[in-house]
Amino acid sequence: MDLQLTGSRIIVTAGASGIGLKIVERFLAEGASIYICDIDRDALEAVKEKHPLLKIGVCDVADRHSVASMFNEAVTSLGGLDCLVNNAGIAGPTGAFHEIDPKDWDRCIEVCLTGQFNCARLAVGHLKQSNNASIINLSSAAGRFGFPNRAPYSAAKWGVVGFTKTLSMELGDFGIRCNAILPGPVDGPRIQAVIREKANAKGQTSEDFTKTWLSLASIKELIDPSQLADLVAFVASPLGRTISGQALNVDGDLQGLM
Repeated sequence: MDLQLTGSRIIVTAGASGIGLKIVERFLAEGASIYICDIDRDALEAVKEKHPLLKIGVCDVADRHSVASMFNEAVTSLGGLDCLVNNAGIAGPTGAFHEIDPKDWDRCIEVCLTGQFNCARLAVGHLKQSNNASIINLSSAAGRFGFPNRAPYSAAKWGVVGFTKTLSMELGDFGIRCNAILPGPVDGPRIQAVIREKANAKGQTSEDFTKTWLSLASIKELIDPSQLADLVAFVASPLGRTISGQALNVDGDLQGLM
């Protein structure tokens, strides 16, 4: 299926690894022009070596000066903007909410929620000039369920859903769509680290904890990040032109988190 994304100008935050990189590679396969930012310079350079056409820059989305500099460079190099993918996020601390260091709480909220605001506010003026404009925010299944011992992350991801719905309502008159993607447990290093921490807290092995966790889903498997990339590409394409204000779950019909 041709998604009609050839030549589309797209910014992907935290695009040098994990879900972000899968999204970037999916857009590249559709002929889009991509600028990726990431906090990890080495990872950016490695991706650039593999995909020479990529435009890259170091950026901490929680730092507004860093974001402003990145946007100036990105939009100039792309020649405009059609889509912003707010992918940047961190796992945050694991532990009872009242025992979490407030600095760890602040950092998680700053990256996972405020970082999306920092990028979206600068994107709007450019997106108004596009005939296929969209913002796609990465949330999480933690954005619709409680997530014991992950209060900062869950709070941030619930915030992303509310932020997304509000942007859709505010920006629709300008032809700008805004949607949130809510993955379940996505296979990769980040979720494996979370599983280890939670398993240790419960005195279980990672394997037993994973099996119990997946028992809460109809489709009992970790999510392949390429599935998320496929959905992001479709929603960003002209084929998704009336999809806006949605919290799109990719989680195997997960019924809860533990």
